[in-house]
Amino acid sequence: MSQSASVSANDRIHIATIGFGGMGMGDTRYATSIPGVELVAVCDIYDSRCARAREVYGNGLFTTRDYREILARKDVDAVIIATPDHWHSRISIDALNAGKDVYCEKPMVRMVAEGKGVVDAQERSGRIFQVGSQYVTSLVYQKARELLQAGAIGTLNMVEAWLDRNTAIGAWQYSIPPDASPANIDWDRFLGSAPKRPFEPVRLFRWRNYQDYGTGVAGDLFVHLLSGLHFSTRSLGPARVFATGGLRYWHDGRDVPDVMLAMLDYPKSDTHPDFTLALRVNLKSGVAREQFGFRFVGSEGVMTTSMSGVTLSTVPPETEPGYTIGTFPKKVQEEFLREYRAKYPPVRPSADGMRPEKDDTYNPPHGYDAHLEHHRVFYQAVRSRKRPVEDAVFGFRAAGPALLANVSYFEKRVCYWDPQAMTAS
Repeated sequence: MSQSASVSANDRIHIATIGFGGMGMGDTRYATSIPGVELVAVCDIYDSRCARAREVYGNGLFTTRDYREILARKDVDAVIIATPDHWHSRISIDALNAGKDVYCEKPMVRMVAEGKGVVDAQERSGRIFQVGSQYVTSLVYQKARELLQAGAIGTLNMVEAWLDRNTAIGAWQYSIPPDASPANIDWDRFLGSAPKRPFEPVRLFRWRNYQDYGTGVAGDLFVHLLSGLHFSTRSLGPARVFATGGLRYWHDGRDVPDVMLAMLDYPKSDTHPDFTLALRVNLKSGVAREQFGFRFVGSEGVMTTSMSGVTLSTVPPETEPGYTIGTFPKKVQEEFLREYRAKYPPVRPSADGMRPEKDDTYNPPHGYDAHLEHHRVFYQAVRSRKRPVEDAVFGFRAAGPALLANVSYFEKRVCYWDPQAMTAS
């Protein structure tokens, strides 16, 4: 907060956080490290998280269980929405209608049918809206976009993307507080539009494990990968989605898979050729640490990305295709070779003709933090009133195919997506 002292009062942005769990608290920490951004209110349906917010940001902080009280405050310019997924669309629409700028955690919506409502609210309100998937801002994916556009790997034909984990926390086994009770948790407000059921704190504190509130592997992790891919390739999205997988290890009452694989077909567009994307997430993978990355496969090389950098591996293009004529009669072989050499004359070897394979690595500067940069982009947009890249349209085009992976998995069918119209079938 002290960093904002050099910012004029008229340039300060007063924010509120709705949902003060792990992501909400982290987002708030990043936001308030930006000069001129000040936290004035917090909403959470668990009273102890409101108490924690006051411990960190001062007893003068306004806290409430009811997000509508946040939206009614005239001193709130923008809100961070970090609730369980099933509340994202409702609170986003209400906040935009209330004249607030919105930073909404991914996925933007829990159901494909909710996407158009958020897009319409953004357009109607004219407010700034940004989805919280930092890959879109990351220097790594800006570099990947630049290299792809420059043709560094030739013609793109396939992309592999993966995110593997091997820890309980990575598999959403979050801690359940010993004071959790109906007295300090607004259970009905947490449920919202979800099916009614008796108080069961595991469903609140590990909500990602349940379809009623979360979006599982696809909404939590596929959507991150799709956001980075769409930015890098300048794609609007795939046309066809198929997913498979299963609940292999975490038999803890969850009703979403812990292993998911998906194939997505991307049609040709003005910005890229047609290509296929293979996605993978494994929440008990046997790896020593979380492993994440993309592998862009082209006709003349491979580009591999992670959160820490980009590696470009290139090979010289073929000067001639070669031939397989050993099974032909001798006369046919001679005829083939005459035609072949007319098309591909022998080239005298020279030093200039030596084109070795090579690897180039590009790393962000030391200390660079894509999460922090993503928040900076949002607050710059709030000040400039210029729409950020990851607005509601971009967010829906990433969330839609990811959520269709869930539909495909649970309904055991291929799903179709119109990336231009943002409709599913």
